[in-house]
Parts: sequence; C-alpha cells; structure tokens
Amino acid sequence: MAATAVASVAFQGERGAFSEMAALQYFHKGARLVPCKSFADVFSAVEKKKANFAVIPVENSIEGSVPEVYDLLLKTQLKAKGEVYHRVRHCLIADKGSKLTDIKRAYSHPQALGQCRQYLQKKKIEPLPTYDTAGSVKMVKEQGAKDIAAIANRRAAELYDMEILDEGIEDRKSNYTRFLILARSDYHYKKKDINKKDGQQYKTSIIFSIKHVPGALFGILGEFAKRNLNLTKVESRPTKETPWEYNFYVDFEGNVGDSKVKQVLKAIKGKTSYLKVLGSYRKAEL
Repeated sequence: MAATAVASVAFQGERGAFSEMAALQYFHKGARLVPCKSFADVFSAVEKKKANFAVIPVENSIEGSVPEVYDLLLKTQLKAKGEVYHRVRHCLIADKGSKLTDIKRAYSHPQALGQCRQYLQKKKIEPLPTYDTAGSVKMVKEQGAKDIAAIANRRAAELYDMEILDEGIEDRKSNYTRFLILARSDYHYKKKDINKKDGQQYKTSIIFSIKHVPGALFGILGEFAKRNLNLTKVESRPTKETPWEYNFYVDFEGNVGDSKVKQVLKAIKGKTSYLKVLGSYRKAEL
C-alpha cells in the first residue's frame, strides 16, 4: 500500500484515551485516528489495511508490562516502526455537580486503577475495571449517578464535558507508559508523516524461545555482552503450549543494519528454537 499524505492510526479505547494521546504525541496532528474496542482489534485494523499504523502500550513504569499485548506481538506479522514514552497523569472525573466526598466507586482500565491504588484506598473508593480509561468517562456520564467516577486524563473530561474532582492522583509522579508504533512491513511512511528527528539512536525488539538445556538463556544473553550491545528490556511470557516453557521478549540498542546486530542475530539463531525480529526503530527519549 502506498504511503498517504495523512497517516491513519489505530488505537485501543474511546477518544481521549491515553493511547490516543500517545498517537497525537508521536504523529503530526493531521493523522487520522481510528478508535478500536480491543487490542486485538487494533492489530487487525492494520493487518487488514484499515489503518496504516497501530499505537500499542507495552509497559508502564509503575504497573509493568501489558501481557495481552505481548501475546499479540508474538502472533502478528506487523513490524515495530517506532516508540514513544507518554507521561500519564490521572484525574478523578465525575458528572457535573458531584462531590469528591460522595464518590464510592471508580471505573477505569485495570492498569489505571493499579497506578492509583494507594489513592483509592486512602479515599475508600472501590475500584471497578472497565476496558478503557476514556470509555469509563463516557459510561459514567451515561449513568448520571453522583456517587461514581472514572479515572482518565484531562482530555477525556473535556471531550465528554465532565468535572475533574481531583488531578494527579497517580501513586507515582514518574508515571510513564511506553508505546510501540507498528505497521505492515510493506508500508513505507513519508518522513512528514511522523514527528521525529533524524540522528537518534536505534533500538531493536526480538522474540525468541530457548532450547530446554542448562545455560541456554545465559548463552544467548552472553552473545549480546560479547558485542557490547546494551539490553534495555528482558521479559518472559509462557508459551501457552508446553507448561513451564517461555518466550523471551528482548529490546536492545542497535539497528538490524548494524554489523554487530547482524552478528548477534546470526549467533543466537542456532541457540534458539524460535526467533522473530519485530523490527528496529528510533529510540525515544523519556
């Protein structure tokens, strides 16, 4: 598919979701945004050419990785084209006329609820999980009750004309979510499609499974150390096929076009039972 003047970007959630904010941060404002119900729908939208890009959260600095996304990355043919760190600032949002002291329940995505756990406990507010942060604001507005609230960002409150009862309620102020930008391998975007500068360092993401022998993982990670390639993340997920066997998700600094990266990928291929290169992309700044 040829590159278009305006990139279309799929994200999970309603308008005002943090994923939409990350998309606006990474892409120019002219990008056409495509809301999707689930993470699987986001992947499908790009795979079926209903969108050019997917913006997917992979990890949060407080709550850690997003397991469902890692499982989808294993199956997809989409390639990683970029990343962005988005500062997450949560608000307690309710219908107009509501009072903070009246709030008994708060709806939001499980990740958002986890990031505000101490606040909710202190205020004695019951956390109730929903599929999306911005979607919870929409739901609270539709219900119209004065004793319920949603946890989302300021943009969601503005979009749905709701009242912010409290802001900055996340337990840690250094709260960031890392998003991956995915695209089909046959889609080549124009430089003007994205809001990035040249000259940045690169990062590469891979997935592999290991042979069931002593020292297998040590032997693979040692290949990176030999070439002085810095690992920025190592994550394991069950294969879901054989009990107690895992797939490993590894991010490291370098581009697949670099000689050291070519060498390490060649070296570890024979030591893995499965190896998938998700792609190389410009390293985002926090």
